[in-house]
Amino acid sequence: MLILLPPSEGKSDPAPGPPVDLDGLAFADQLRDQRERLVAGLEKLSRRSVKKAVEALVISAGQAADVARDGQLASAPAAPAAEVYSGVLYDRLGFGSLTPIAAKRSAERVLIASALWGMLRPGDRIPYYRFSMKARLPRLPGMAAYWRPALAEAMEAGGHDHEDGLILDMRSGAYSAAWKPKRARLVSVRAFTESGGRRKVVSHMVKATRGEVARLVLTARKTPESAESVATILESAGLRVELCDSFLDIIEDGRMEDS
Repeated sequence: MLILLPPSEGKSDPAPGPPVDLDGLAFADQLRDQRERLVAGLEKLSRRSVKKAVEALVISAGQAADVARDGQLASAPAAPAAEVYSGVLYDRLGFGSLTPIAAKRSAERVLIASALWGMLRPGDRIPYYRFSMKARLPRLPGMAAYWRPALAEAMEAGGHDHEDGLILDMRSGAYSAAWKPKRARLVSVRAFTESGGRRKVVSHMVKATRGEVARLVLTARKTPESAESVATILESAGLRVELCDSFLDIIEDGRMEDS
């Protein structure tokens, strides 16, 4: 089983220390050239007008200071991705509080999708950065198209797309577009509220729900190898779960939305 996580927009600053080592990241043989090109592209972008850089990165004027930081990625201090990403999903998953067995399982079975790095393992050391799948650098295609061929090669080389494999997908649509397995069973996690017999997709809780699902799977007594066994683990933890084709739906009490 493989768990795919999204990155988080919220990030923590690494403590002073060595910079990123592109040869030390996951799938270095397959993804190094793409990563190097983006890092160089962001360095060039940082020398352009702030207005043009902000537009290319699709960020707000209040985030303009990150343009200069993106221009120094090669020398900025780095830390494990599990520590740099600090959004709601990562807070709920809690990499830092996993048991040694669960931490080992996460190192082997978790990959983090990234617009800048392609795919990372939780322990891969990266700097703070600002770069999403919405960004468009000069003379490069959209990020999903940019990464698609290299990720297909990397994931195949890593043995992550075999016929009897299960992939639990926590990524959003933009990151999912960069890689989808051809053979393994991909099961995406969705979250709904239900009130008065009516069901509604809610975006404000889905990241927290996905973080909780990932933690429950990583801390289970035995690693699940089917979507059905994942559902059993979640139900044992008190979640209401429905398995619908390629979706694992988590149903919450609709009163949560009104609180």
